[in-house]
Amino acid sequence: MPKYVVRFGSMRTLGVLSPRGGATYARNRRVIVRTNRGMDAGEVLCEATEQATAQLKSPPHGQILRPMSDADQKELEHLQANESAELATCKKYVEQLKLDMQLVDIEHLFGGERVVIYYLAEQRVDFRELVKQLAAEFQTRIEMRQIGVRDEAKLLADYGDCGKPVCCNTHLSAMPPVSMRMAKLQKATLDPTKISGRCGRLKCCLRYEFDTYEELQKELPPIGSDIVTPAGRAKVLNQEILTQQLLVQNEDNRRVMIDSSEVLSVIRKGTGERSRPRDSSRRSSQESDRAKQPANDQNDNQNSSANNS
Repeated sequence: MPKYVVRFGSMRTLGVLSPRGGATYARNRRVIVRTNRGMDAGEVLCEATEQATAQLKSPPHGQILRPMSDADQKELEHLQANESAELATCKKYVEQLKLDMQLVDIEHLFGGERVVIYYLAEQRVDFRELVKQLAAEFQTRIEMRQIGVRDEAKLLADYGDCGKPVCCNTHLSAMPPVSMRMAKLQKATLDPTKISGRCGRLKCCLRYEFDTYEELQKELPPIGSDIVTPAGRAKVLNQEILTQQLLVQNEDNRRVMIDSSEVLSVIRKGTGERSRPRDSSRRSSQESDRAKQPANDQNDNQNSSANNS
């Protein structure tokens, strides 16, 4: 009996679920599922093949109960329509209790087993009294779930700068760390407003091609290397990783762009970093000191001759 990878819940969790009664489902089929947190509406993505499940890290398991009917769809729309009012009610209780937390979203499970409230907080929050009041208000179990800013984007964001749905809300099953080094290697602009996603952190897509850039960069001499080309010796000033080209400075100080295939040999490998221009004020001071040195030496010699006399 085949199992399926199903996406369900507001956090768009990916789980491996078994169909009840051995039923089969097509991709993108909307279904009603049961997991360890209760009944949910979900979407079938694919069969849970070995290749597909290898991409998931400790996925939850459960059961696909049935295809979603028209009545199920209307019930789901009714629950979602009430979420804004329910979130406003939760915020009112938070203000009354003066809790240092920011409510982000609310999720009313399809089966009514619980209401999940997602929130941001910098420190630990004692929300026991809040849970009591909300349980009395909604007459169901209350689950408080603390999330980070990237999870907030996963819940609320819609489209990225590229015009497509944000990755964290579609195909990403995990959100690996992204570093500024990845942006620098790909020569992306370092303007934070352009390389940051909806969460305010570096865009996840900066990682997608990073491994390819690293492999291609290994084929090029590092920046600062002394190389030999058909035109003679030269120094590597910059790399164009994707096109496998180098900006070099020849012995006559001319700068030209060459293909990596034109490199005959590498005499000395560079550090891989662009050399920084020397500080002009410091250089001027040093030159001034050197200019004064002969005059000082001459005065010392004259004083020495006078003393000997």
